[in-house]
Amino acid sequence: MIFAEGTNSMSLHEDIQTVSEDLGPACRVRLTGRITIDSSPSLRALLLERLKSEPCLSLILDLSGVSYVDTSGLAIFVETLKAARTQGKAFHLTGLTERPRYLLEATRLLRLFDATPAEPPVAKSAEESSL
Repeated sequence: MIFAEGTNSMSLHEDIQTVSEDLGPACRVRLTGRITIDSSPSLRALLLERLKSEPCLSLILDLSGVSYVDTSGLAIFVETLKAARTQGKAFHLTGLTERPRYLLEATRLLRLFDATPAEPPVAKSAEESSL
């Protein structure tokens, strides 16, 4: 799975489809479908590969199209966060819908992530920071 600059769509498993985008120093992976024990191995490989990519300093996982996440999905999120921190990179969750957010809250894992409901985090400009 090598990604050229721009956007790449693929089906990882019958349960989940992805769109990967390069956004300068950030890369975003948008998911649609369900993260289950069956789709988790492919998703894990994709996220860890994207994180290893040289230009990707911040990996944004957009879950706005995900209706279901099981505990294998949570394990992947934690593993990806750990890998990002080890590499000195950032990992963000965005677009959390009701069910995946509830699972992260119930397991008390949500606090580990920079999670936003809809849009990825945006860096402030130097001018905004001085205000």
